[in-house]
Amino acid sequence: MGRVYNFSAGPAVLPEEVLQEAAAEMLDYQGSGMSVMEMSHRSKVYDTIIKEAEADLRELMNIPDNYKVLFLQGGASQQFAMIPMNLMKNKKADYIVTGQWAKKAAKEAELYGEVNVVASSADKTFSYIPDCSDLPIDDDADYVYICENNTIYGTKFHTLPNTKGKTLVADISSCFLSEPVDVTKYGMLYGGVQKNVGPAGVVIAIIREDLITDDVLPGTPTMLRYKIHADADSLYNTPPCYGIYICGKVFKWLKKMGGLEEMQRRNVEKAKILYDYLDSSKLFHGTVEPSSRSLMNVPFVTGDKELDAKFVKEAEAAGFVNLKGHRTVGGMRASIYNAMPKEGVEALVAFMKKFEEENLK
Repeated sequence: MGRVYNFSAGPAVLPEEVLQEAAAEMLDYQGSGMSVMEMSHRSKVYDTIIKEAEADLRELMNIPDNYKVLFLQGGASQQFAMIPMNLMKNKKADYIVTGQWAKKAAKEAELYGEVNVVASSADKTFSYIPDCSDLPIDDDADYVYICENNTIYGTKFHTLPNTKGKTLVADISSCFLSEPVDVTKYGMLYGGVQKNVGPAGVVIAIIREDLITDDVLPGTPTMLRYKIHADADSLYNTPPCYGIYICGKVFKWLKKMGGLEEMQRRNVEKAKILYDYLDSSKLFHGTVEPSSRSLMNVPFVTGDKELDAKFVKEAEAAGFVNLKGHRTVGGMRASIYNAMPKEGVEALVAFMKKFEEENLK
């Protein structure tokens, strides 16, 4: 079998060009006589890799000098604890719950202080982003937390919440590098890279320097202190070296493609192909309110669980894999990250049209 169209929500599709480059360098990275997998993180060769990766990311996202870029481990889920441990000075934080991951983050933060859920879309199975223009933000809140793109439910904040001057912390795992972003609107933004940036095992955190202090909650482990990692330039301990190397290659690929403005143009074009079909289909329909739709994750259903299962099975046989929706919502979900070519979306829609013709009662 050749390459399939991989619609997985993560670990997800990577640019073929990046995979081919990595394959060519597997045994001998640029004359070093060894693979990046075998290389000391303290070596000059690896130091160049990690520094270039950071420089390219800063360029892509236009990250100001007063923000640190940290390459961390533990998945985005570890940040659910690390954020309150480091940022909950008043032991109060406001959370906007728009899906499973924000809900889990809020629950974890409750271990460390008072959590106020100031907005939620749980009443309609997280199928929309609530109005966040005038929220009951707590005067003593240390930060306001959002999950900007909800992988499971296919929703996206198209307007950031009005935090009334409080620090905004955002999980951007599944919209990372999909469009231009104004980093200065956030105190911290972070994401697991396995959706849109690289292989699982790396979390990238971009944090404003004034938030990185020794003033953390008592009992915070050394490895969970942002200042430890910031002071050591992400090399306090052995980082996920190979994963960072692949991320660095993806950053170079993005620059070569034309940067985040071009990725946004492509992503809008790809998503429109799929959403336009869903809006016109008599068999399939999307599950998200149009104003809240994500460009990255597109959930859809037929309304019949058996038919959904049949579609997923036949799609896989035709080379469209990982279309089954998350276990908490069922149905189908197409994740169409940066590395998914337009042709993949067009081919999926053609297959869906054929399936509709054959199965519409």
